[in-house]
Amino acid sequence: MNKIDVLVGKRIRARRHAIGISQTELGDAIGVKFQQIQKYETGANRVSASRLWAVAEKLGVDVVYFFEGIRRGEEISGSEVDPVDKMDFLSDRDTLEMMELYRKLPQSQRSAVLAFMRSMAVDSFDQKISAAN
Repeated sequence: MNKIDVLVGKRIRARRHAIGISQTELGDAIGVKFQQIQKYETGANRVSASRLWAVAEKLGVDVVYFFEGIRRGEEISGSEVDPVDKMDFLSDRDTLEMMELYRKLPQSQRSAVLAFMRSMAVDSFDQKISAAN
């Protein structure tokens, strides 16, 4: 299994979930069975360029969407460099729900929620540092 294929598959799944369509619906739209969509989403099967184009059209994104944020990992003492997905958070359902709810808030509440999240993240980071010492 190629790691880029896995990352592209995760993006397909995340976008499909975000717009609320099933594997069957996506498969029907691009001319494959839902089992093939499952294989694409897990990275077990590689998505051809023409099929990826059809997937992008059905999901309402540019083909570039499937590769945005994927960068080479840090090379460690001559070992193979693994790709790093800087947008992996998009495959987490809770994160997507939180983002959707956040967008529905008025600006004044958004600011308060963001400040709260920042304070929690800082507290969590500080606790990790304290535990390490």
